[in-house]
Amino acid sequence: MLAISQRGIEMPASPIRKLVPYAEAAKKKGIKVYHLNIGQPDIETPKAILDAVRNSDFKVLEYSHSAGNESYRRKLVDYYKSVGITVNHQQIIVTTGGSEAIQFGFMACLDPGDEVIIPEPFYANYNGFAVAAGVKVVPITSRIENGFALPPIADFEARITPRTKAIVICNPNNPTGYLYSREEMEQLKELILKHQLYLFSDEAYREFCYSGEQVSAMHLTGVDEHVVIMDTISKRYSACGGRIGAFVTKNQQVLDAVMKFAQARLSPPSFAQIAGEAAIDLPADYFDTAKAEYRSRRDLIVKRLNAMEGVFCPNPGGAFYAMAKLPIDDADQFCQWLLEDFSYENQTVMLAPATGFYGTPGLGKQEVRLAYVLNLSDIDKAMDCLEAAIRQYPGKK
Repeated sequence: MLAISQRGIEMPASPIRKLVPYAEAAKKKGIKVYHLNIGQPDIETPKAILDAVRNSDFKVLEYSHSAGNESYRRKLVDYYKSVGITVNHQQIIVTTGGSEAIQFGFMACLDPGDEVIIPEPFYANYNGFAVAAGVKVVPITSRIENGFALPPIADFEARITPRTKAIVICNPNNPTGYLYSREEMEQLKELILKHQLYLFSDEAYREFCYSGEQVSAMHLTGVDEHVVIMDTISKRYSACGGRIGAFVTKNQQVLDAVMKFAQARLSPPSFAQIAGEAAIDLPADYFDTAKAEYRSRRDLIVKRLNAMEGVFCPNPGGAFYAMAKLPIDDADQFCQWLLEDFSYENQTVMLAPATGFYGTPGLGKQEVRLAYVLNLSDIDKAMDCLEAAIRQYPGKK
């Protein structure tokens, strides 16, 4: 009898997308669903990016260099310089989305059975990348009570074993919106030097910081061999479907290894690289409008949530996500109930249960993630739905 691989069995399904059939069924019943469940920005992709693709003029859509077009990588050098990161174009490998950058990092730096420590809650797909690479994720819990700040370094030390090879952070964080401080980043620096670890830094939300500036892992001194940045244009320019990212490090040995993986998949997508080049040419003030819009959405959603009886939501410092603790018994059941059995004025809201963002079983059962990717009016209506739902939910605590 044919069988699939153990890897295929262990590969986790998306905890965010598992509720999609229930949302589709609700819509078929004529119910309006407000999608706060997934980080798909509603801000329009800049016209200049789309026009660059539309106006492309070439006879053959050919492979690019496996590391990405040199013209794009050179433009990325200028982009990184603008955010205080000094690299050259040979220290950048263009990837098929930030996802491939993370996958390349795991595959090139870690062996099967090695361990990576990740503060939880964390981006759920890190689990999938780890399974594909045969790597074990070791979660270390951050807590909603202090806004999901970096856990104490002593907690990291307690989890380091001979198989520990890396620490993974997302800064600003998905799903919590937490923005790591300079002090926290310096603590991680000392830790990776002491234990000779890699620091993988997912910086997809770099531009969206509301309570200070982002401290990149590449702003740290004396750790060039340890630091790898995983990056993407998806959130930055509202271009999630472009599937273009970047793997950035000054560690030549790692670059050489990743390049072999890059060659094996031939090249990143050509049209998306054209889009990426055009994005870097956007005016310097491009992010001002988007950042101001996200800030106003954050302020509204946090205010509305904390005004609800029994709800607590820390104020996120970046990205476009908020985590909230609700007076409910089970977030997975609640999020499904919202779509299957509840409506308020023929409307409901779709949330992401936080259990899918924790590696430790049993955590996050009263928490949900909300992506504030809707306009202010829709956020208000979604919060009206949520407030009514909490009052009606049979599993209220």
